[in-house]
Amino acid sequence: MKFTPFSIKNQEFSRSVRGFDKEEVKTYLEKLSDEVERIQNENSRLTSEIEKMNSRIEQYQRIEKNLQTTLLSAQESSTKAVESARKQTALLIKESELKASQIVEEAKEKANEIRDAVLKLREEKKLLVAKLKAMVETQSSLIEISFKERIIDENHEIDFTSAKKDLDSKINADELLEKLL
Repeated sequence: MKFTPFSIKNQEFSRSVRGFDKEEVKTYLEKLSDEVERIQNENSRLTSEIEKMNSRIEQYQRIEKNLQTTLLSAQESSTKAVESARKQTALLIKESELKASQIVEEAKEKANEIRDAVLKLREEKKLLVAKLKAMVETQSSLIEISFKERIIDENHEIDFTSAKKDLDSKINADELLEKLL
């Protein structure tokens, strides 16, 4: 028999000469006692289960909190790492640009130095060619004078014009310079 608050309140006992039937009341109380015991056991079991569930919930809440903390920490670390990488990249780019500018500037300076050296060498070449040409012409004149003196010393009469042409054809200052250079 299942006891409900309604059935307990409305339970009627048979009357005997001296009042209620003792056996019926005793049986009813035993059943009621059994039901109350069962309910208490069930209540105890459910209370224990609720405590276990509450403990699990607390454990899960701690885990959730730890996970949230870990996730937040990971997000912060990730954000810091990304920001650090951006800063480092920007720094590397600036350093690279500065280094590239220095290399370009050094290359321009070297190019200017080389250009100046080439111009100087060309000027020196012109001066050297002019000096050599002057020396060759001087030597040519000296040879011509020496040749004339020898001819005069020997008292030979020679056509100086044809001798000079022969000498000029043999000593060409420009050809001599080309061979030297």
